[in-house]
Amino acid sequence: MYKNKKNDLQMYLNFEDFFLPFGGKLNGNNRWIKLANIIPWEDFERGYSEQFSDSMGAAALPFRVALGALIIKERLRITDREAVEQIKENPYLQYFLGFSEFKHNEPFDSSMYVYFRKRISDEILSQINEAVIEASIAKKKDTASTTDATDDLPKNSGKLIIDATCTPADIRYPTDLSLLNEAREKTERIIDVLWEHRNGNCGFKKKPRTYRRRARKNFLAIIKQQKDKNLTCRKGIRKQLHYLKRNLEHIEKLSRFVPLKVLSRFLYRSLLVIHEVYRQQKEMYENKTHRISDRIVSITQPHVRPIVRGKAGKKVEFGAKISASSCMGYSTVDRISWDAYNESGDLIVQAEKYRKRFGHYPASIHADKIYRNRDNRKWCKKHDIRLSGPPLGRPLKITDQNHKEIKLQKALVRQDELDRIDIEGRFGHSKRKYGLGRVMAKLTDTSASVISMVFLVMNLEKILRDLFWLIFYLIRTASSVTDAINKVRKGCKINNSNTIIIPRILFTGYFVV
Repeated sequence: MYKNKKNDLQMYLNFEDFFLPFGGKLNGNNRWIKLANIIPWEDFERGYSEQFSDSMGAAALPFRVALGALIIKERLRITDREAVEQIKENPYLQYFLGFSEFKHNEPFDSSMYVYFRKRISDEILSQINEAVIEASIAKKKDTASTTDATDDLPKNSGKLIIDATCTPADIRYPTDLSLLNEAREKTERIIDVLWEHRNGNCGFKKKPRTYRRRARKNFLAIIKQQKDKNLTCRKGIRKQLHYLKRNLEHIEKLSRFVPLKVLSRFLYRSLLVIHEVYRQQKEMYENKTHRISDRIVSITQPHVRPIVRGKAGKKVEFGAKISASSCMGYSTVDRISWDAYNESGDLIVQAEKYRKRFGHYPASIHADKIYRNRDNRKWCKKHDIRLSGPPLGRPLKITDQNHKEIKLQKALVRQDELDRIDIEGRFGHSKRKYGLGRVMAKLTDTSASVISMVFLVMNLEKILRDLFWLIFYLIRTASSVTDAINKVRKGCKINNSNTIIIPRILFTGYFVV
């Protein structure tokens, strides 16, 4: 059930009205207060509430609490439990979540983060990200129109930078031997549970033998070797396949007398995955190959697939592959897939999204070599879009007549590569600072939610930086303090109140407000 308690939320109040039991008021220059005024909370409240019943179930937390809690966690790079503790101790974080007063108790349990990620899907986060970007770009245009005169934009304008990367999941580096050993151990656990719930005659006079000690000893004898030999490893895989086959046969016989519903949800799901793992590993062993379609590399996360990257040090990564685009410093996720795909097929879709956002196509698209196929070149030529990189065909021979033209062309190609640094930097920033280098979520929908949330947080961080430099520019170009305040009030609305918050700029020769 979902109820929007407007009286308990400060959605329509200012930070001055936030009640502090220990006295004082919140500082309007705080980053969380500025961030709370950037996000369009009310625009997505209705879509979020449609997921719940109007009369059944306990009352769910408001959309602002759910989204704000996810933003706090990803922005601070902390665990779910630590995020709840931070919210409980920090009045600015409670204001950011929409509470009207500071409370010392926990606003919700840390386990609610799992439900927040499920309810706020990557589609909803993509819509929020688009709304935030459009609002920020519109504010920039309005500010530019009030300060400087701008000419009409051409038919195509702007730069679109696109690329793809992999967001590795939190799994152990998979090998055939370790995967079979894990499957064998889980089947032994399933046999133990079924045997405990037997009732009378179950087809076995004694508990089925699993040879778990011998199987463990054979496994350790191979993995403890400093250098694995192909023949030794293949022999170990054959033994583990034999043990796993025996266990699956025992489970099938026990299931005739003991229903599988006695298993937990986790064990039952693992059993279904193990059957497929056994089939794939047996087929690869018999065919003496290491490739198979839809290969499972993790029993707990069977949706994860190997993504061949060819990067130095990481030829293969295991996680979701994403296609992202960057424009005017803002980045968006255009596609999330757990299967490997050719990212060159996303160029047209990304260009159409750019047209939907700005009303026209970009003047140039900057991408790496894999995007520069004939279909994409033909489409870009049709819509008068310049695709980065050298043209097709044999390089021209340098002569006295064309050496300047060739020099300019090489400089343009070099500049295209420099422009691509922006999207590469976004990937590095998201993986190093915000944890996309190792996604800790375990499910497909929650992992996609984490990925989209990271890009939303990065865009919000950029808006905060742009907000500071915008105020700095308006004050720098003002002729007096009164003129500066008028420019800020007209070109940059920081909050809905009449108070204009201007950060202290301690530079010689500039205004200090």
